[in-house]
Amino acid sequence: MSTRRHLEVLSKDPPDLLLGLRPEAAAAVDGATMLVGELARAAGKTVRAIHLYEDLGLLRPQDRSKGRYRLFGAEALVRVRWIAKLQSLGLSLAEIQEVVREQEGADSASFAAARLRHVYLEKLAETRSKVDELHRLERELVESLDYLDACGVRCEPEVPVRGCSTCERHANTAAAPELVVGAQAH
Repeated sequence: MSTRRHLEVLSKDPPDLLLGLRPEAAAAVDGATMLVGELARAAGKTVRAIHLYEDLGLLRPQDRSKGRYRLFGAEALVRVRWIAKLQSLGLSLAEIQEVVREQEGADSASFAAARLRHVYLEKLAETRSKVDELHRLERELVESLDYLDACGVRCEPEVPVRGCSTCERHANTAAAPELVVGAQAH
């Protein structure tokens, strides 16, 4: 059974490994164990989330204290951050459970790596598609702002709002961007 140590505050000159980590996380990296609340704080999660990860089999305590409190080591913090990243990529907890099951049930490290690689390749394709979509939206926002900036300089106060997207004052530009036209459509 591991010994429970109290978390220490980092010195002013922590090793590079500890830079950017909260004190709870730094202590875990240093070999100390954390209670569930300390793990939650270190990972920026709630205690309820940590308990849910345990219930779903995504996370296991390293040990138990004499008082039967769950104790987590540095690997638990890494695991919680991994779960958070997968969620940010759009995986549900059920999908993450499946990934964990496949990893734990794999016949070989090679098979486990291949399966994980497949999941990551799918997410990379989705991420790149989303980035392309965001770039298109960015361009349309810039075009819309340029169009609207010209309105502030050229438009007369008596021009009706519904006339914005067809105004002759924009004759030197292409059609109004959909983000402008859509604002006046009913």
